[in-house]
Amino acid sequence: HRDLHSFPTRRSSDLPPAESVAGGSPGAIAAIRAFAAAYINWNAQSVSGDMLALAARSVGQARSALQLAAAQTADDYELKRGGIANSGKVEAVAPLPGASDQYVVVTRESTSASNTTLYQGLRPAWHVAIATVRQVRPGVFALSGWQPES
Repeated sequence: HRDLHSFPTRRSSDLPPAESVAGGSPGAIAAIRAFAAAYINWNAQSVSGDMLALAARSVGQARSALQLAAAQTADDYELKRGGIANSGKVEAVAPLPGASDQYVVVTRESTSASNTTLYQGLRPAWHVAIATVRQVRPGVFALSGWQPES
């Protein structure tokens, strides 16, 4: 049995620096809508830069995942050769029951290609993701997690 006072305490100088974000939104749902709209609308030429821009506006897991996506798409020959593009609309954002910082995001998206017939005739598809938000400054929110479910 140890006395609680004998445990080492963390000083503020021991804590990692807070992540800074470029921009941010005045509310959780506004942050999610802006993020999701940018995330689902891209083309082969812009996708890597789009993911880096989203990473700068995100924190935590979302930032790491977007930095990885940017690196993976930067030199994707097939993506560029096919002229692949994605476009869509955020259809709904709703709080996830029982989770104060998580939201269900529903989008409707279409994928196309200008230099291949692979996506010809493909109908728009519904997608669901779980978004986690964090207040990064008073009154300013950013995504800290993005988990596509379908």
